[in-house]
Amino acid sequence: MSAPAETTTPAAWWLCDHCRRPVYAKRLARSSGVCPECGHHRRLSAPERLDQLLDPGSSQALGVPRTADDVLGFTDTRPYHERLAEARDRTGLDDAAIAVRGRIGGCEVAVVAMEFGFMGGSLSGGVGELITLTAETALAERRPLVIVCASGGARMQEGLISLMQMAKTSQALLALDEAGIPTVSVITDPVYGGVAASFATLCDVIVAEPGARMGFAGPRVIERTIGERLPENFQRAEFLREHGQVDVVAPRQELRATLIRLLRALAPPRDTRAGRPRAEQAEPESTGTALGAPDPGLLTRPEQVPDLDPWQAVRLARNLERPTALDYIALLVDDFQELHGDRLGGDCPATVGGVGLLDGRPVMVIGQQKGHTAAALRERNFGMPVPAGYRKAARLMRLAAKVGIPVLTLVDTSGAFPGIEAERGGQAVAIAENLRLMSGLPVPIVAVIVSEGGSGGALGLAVADRVLALSNAVYSVISPEGCAAILWRDPGAAPHAARELGLHARELLAQGVVDGVVLEPEGGAQSDHRVAAERLAGAVRPLLEELTVLTTDQLLAGRRARFRGFGSPAPAGRPAPER
Repeated sequence: MSAPAETTTPAAWWLCDHCRRPVYAKRLARSSGVCPECGHHRRLSAPERLDQLLDPGSSQALGVPRTADDVLGFTDTRPYHERLAEARDRTGLDDAAIAVRGRIGGCEVAVVAMEFGFMGGSLSGGVGELITLTAETALAERRPLVIVCASGGARMQEGLISLMQMAKTSQALLALDEAGIPTVSVITDPVYGGVAASFATLCDVIVAEPGARMGFAGPRVIERTIGERLPENFQRAEFLREHGQVDVVAPRQELRATLIRLLRALAPPRDTRAGRPRAEQAEPESTGTALGAPDPGLLTRPEQVPDLDPWQAVRLARNLERPTALDYIALLVDDFQELHGDRLGGDCPATVGGVGLLDGRPVMVIGQQKGHTAAALRERNFGMPVPAGYRKAARLMRLAAKVGIPVLTLVDTSGAFPGIEAERGGQAVAIAENLRLMSGLPVPIVAVIVSEGGSGGALGLAVADRVLALSNAVYSVISPEGCAAILWRDPGAAPHAARELGLHARELLAQGVVDGVVLEPEGGAQSDHRVAAERLAGAVRPLLEELTVLTTDQLLAGRRARFRGFGSPAPAGRPAPER
């Protein structure tokens, strides 16, 4: 559907569409078109978008041939060819988008910016061709593709030719997926219909401006259909993030910086793409992190690990002052950009993940998040993931595999959330699918049990090439309380159950469940978050270097052999773990 364009004329003052306050035009320009009074984001033209996002002087227009006009000879209240001519005169564009090569933060990119002022940014044969050719340019030149979307939907005046652009552009993005080239969609207000149901939502990462609307059907159509009033923020960026459909809501002043962080992590040098033998990859140039040199605190023999009473270990692992996943990420990972959503309607607060740089090396970090206070624990569902959490993690792992970067998981959960909605949403299926996915993920995976590893809820992030545990962490098939209630029929027997379950770090290493134990600072990780993070980084760093030089076949063979061995007949002479 075409929508009326927003006209702009040079003026000393601008009247905000939202708060109706006048704003001095130069002040508005300094704030990137955001009302300084209420924060409303004024609609920008496609050229303005490119000026704000691209490095100065880097833009180079792509030569895109004009497609046939008015193939149907369409006339509504006016002939279509007259509407086209008027839109071209008003905007100076051939159609509702511009395509360029350029740089964002020094990263070579191909960019499409849609123009809502040209017949409501509607998807025509010309726009579909421009997006497809730009994607093909990104493929040929191995550039990330960034699409700034603004559209009312399909251009009805072009009939099924417009509809076919949805499939055509989707195919173009599939080719980029197959080649390991990252794609980013920027959602501006509004994005509806055929654009929302094709390239706008098929990109690896979806960033939205505050308040931007996106959906397949418009709100008035939905209200007429269901006969109900819609929620106040329905289909707006914040609603979409809450319901797992966008990764980031970025104010316009932060949009360029957000894209730079994403591109630095998702667009590593060409020789680190998925599918290349890792033995052939060049070492990245380290930008340095806040952390120091490798720490010798990785223990690989059970007798090196402090012999802690298992029940005491459980209590230590649950200490609310211990570093959470986000605490470790803040200390370990530079330029971290959190990503949200499973793209299926949910975003689990107990599961966090995103991309950043670990010692200058791009990495995908996924963790289970608790909190330091009762309020934070409630907000994070006590660190117990729902199905959306495992599906979000799976989406992020697939993205890591696509662009060829390693995965680091930080496990800290008492278990997957046991609730009605979780079961209705397929909790068991979500965990099972992660186990299968991680078994075949063609990039290195390192998992760390940072505090509490509870049953299948923990394993859903721990099928890895190397598994580590902090020295006061625990990892168990069931909680001691649950085991005591079932087998002893006495919850008070939890300390005894903890001793029988073999759940503390020393026994985990003896069983081969973990490959190493990271020695915590004196007083536990809760006593010094920074030292705990330094030791964790010192343990993870050489493992990633070791795994990165393996070919994909070697990597997967080793990972599968590792888990194949659990429960197999023990080699002759191998003693049972000491208690």
